[in-house]
Amino acid sequence: MHSRIPRAVVAAAAGTALLAGCSDGKESAAPELPASTCFGVFTPAELAPFMGTGDKVRVDSPGDLRLTASRTKAICNIDVDGKPRLTASAERRPAGQEVTWGSEVEKHQPDALPYADNSRLWDSGAAVVLGCTGPTESFDLTLFIDAVPDGLTQEERRPAFAALMKKFMESARQQTGCGA
Repeated sequence: MHSRIPRAVVAAAAGTALLAGCSDGKESAAPELPASTCFGVFTPAELAPFMGTGDKVRVDSPGDLRLTASRTKAICNIDVDGKPRLTASAERRPAGQEVTWGSEVEKHQPDALPYADNSRLWDSGAAVVLGCTGPTESFDLTLFIDAVPDGLTQEERRPAFAALMKKFMESARQQTGCGA
């Protein structure tokens, strides 16, 4: 004797089985970062709130920020499971060039950083332009951080980016000879 089960019931049962198979009850863990990353500036603990969960971390970054007249830019990109999580960049420019932040920054209703005059701070990043006097010439140094802050509450975001940028500025000044 053949019993006939309606197609809708079979489809619903199959869908439930597929969904159940996708979750083994374990939540993905935060990805493991190198001991020091992004030009040797940041630690895993400092970057953890921006990494989310996942398995595979890819860090694309030079080892340092030693910018010169011929090496004018350095970029660090961190992806988790193929998704961009953090970008930090430094660019050496001729001294005194006009700075325009652009609509991408201004649309976030940024504040100025409390410790840097020519700066912007928003809920997913920070930017600053430093006037530098090097050993042989003056130059400007533009620093930029943009990240996905889903590991932080709304109230924690700007203070977290301000702290990251402060550390980035200190390291960039030292590594580029800004103020030497």
